Amino acid sequence: MNRHDLLRGVHRVYRPRNYLEIGVNDGRSLALSRVPSVAIDPAFKVVTSISCDVHLVKATSDDFFAREDPLLHLRPGRNPFRALARRDPLQMLGGDPKLELSFIDGMHIFEFALRDFMNVEKHSRWNSVIVLDDMLPRNVDEAARDRHTREWTGDVYKVAAVLRRFRPDLLVVEVDTTPTGVVVIFGADPANTVLKQNYDAILAEYVTEDPQDVPDAVISRKSAVSPDALLGADFWPALIRARNLNRSRSAFADLRRRIERVAG
Repeated sequence: MNRHDLLRGVHRVYRPRNYLEIGVNDGRSLALSRVPSVAIDPAFKVVTSISCDVHLVKATSDDFFAREDPLLHLRPGRNPFRALARRDPLQMLGGDPKLELSFIDGMHIFEFALRDFMNVEKHSRWNSVIVLDDMLPRNVDEAARDRHTREWTGDVYKVAAVLRRFRPDLLVVEVDTTPTGVVVIFGADPANTVLKQNYDAILAEYVTEDPQDVPDAVISRKSAVSPDALLGADFWPALIRARNLNRSRSAFADLRRRIERVAG
């Protein structure tokens, strides 16, 4: 199963009510959405038919999230697309625009991907789903910061290690998609500032010159769950109910145990 098949499956089993994408490229992943969407890319070249209400933002993700008050609610009765011309595209996501499904496939450099996660988390809930692409390089060459291979992950695989170390409150699940794997993150906490507080120290430790020291466990996908197992797990309806009923974060403890059983 490739990343688009997995993402299609997540749309199906989680039924998000909005969608954010960083890294649009030709639009193949965006084409899977059927809900109000915001897609960010400084140089997108969409050649695929899109079947959702979408605002394409031609900007870097850093510039997009630096906008003032990106989640201001629309006043009832206003046309969100008219408002987009003057305000911010995230307004189109509705009366309470917390991100429900986000797909991060932007710049394949560790610090960019880490910032993307930090920015997405600030606008998510604990019951949101965040997917990061290209997280399981198959060899050291694919993991280089300076691209020299056809398939390229860069060193974004380090984001998973950082989250497990600095944010044990999150659940980070590696998924064995072709060709270069994804990570699915559950339990986002927009109030958590640990990554922000430690950002400079994290970069000082984790940003290194090529060749990258890719752990054998990453290359062998030792901890990766199969896409079918994740999509077929029994926790999705409970996650949807928690989201739709706006249940408190205390409900994550039981759901976490259920997800962990799938992820081993």
